[in-house]
This record gives sequence, structure tokens and C-alpha cells, in this order.
Amino acid sequence: MEVCCAIIIREGKMLAVQKGPGSSHPWKWEFPGGKVKLLESPEHCMVREIEEELMVRIKIVQRLEAIEFDYGTKPFCLLPFVCRIASGEIHLTEHVAMHWMKGDEWESLDWAEADRQLILKNKDRFKTLLL
Repeated sequence: MEVCCAIIIREGKMLAVQKGPGSSHPWKWEFPGGKVKLLESPEHCMVREIEEELMVRIKIVQRLEAIEFDYGTKPFCLLPFVCRIASGEIHLTEHVAMHWMKGDEWESLDWAEADRQLILKNKDRFKTLLL
């Protein structure tokens, strides 16, 4: 299974969103995104998921290296994309909170483990993106 996630950058900050109590990872923070549908490109999935979850249009800037992860139920491939908001204002449809992070602020949030691993793998690249 492939899952896309958006590392949305704005004014030197990176967006994190928090899952709700009824989700698969209650109250955890993550990068927004979702599953790639059959016959859908990861890029199309990324744009579609962000429109559904945040009600904004994005521009994909760069694709980062995928990471493999398994929560113990089904392994998946997390496909991260660095993005910018092209138009619209964020309105959360599937999350309960959002936070624009600077620098090492990510360390204070309780992340879903796959997203945490993604951050650790790309820590230096994220610092460059947030300058």
C-alpha cells in the first residue's frame, strides 16, 4: 500500500495536523495525506487528499525519498512531497487541530510513528526548507 503525505511549507514553517479521538492513531500529529487509489498517480493522490482534508490547492515542489513502515497490521510505503499552498485558506475536514512549526518545534509534538521516522530521516533537509 502507498500513502502520500504533504510537507506543506509556508513562511519558514511546516504544517502539522492532529488526528481526532476516533482515528487509527488518536491525538497523534501527522503530515496530511492519504492512500493512493488504484490507477492513481502519487502526485494526483497528493493534490486530491489535500483538497479533501484541508480545502486548499497545493503545488508540489519536490518529492522526497519514500520510507517503508509497518504499524504491525499492514506494511506501507510513505511517499512524502514538499508542497506549497497555491490557493485557498485551510479548513480542517478530518483533523482536530493544526500547527505551523518552526525549526525543532516538531520535537514537542506527539507524532504518529511513521511521520516521526520521516522527520528523523529528513531532519537536515527540513531545516534547509524552513530557512
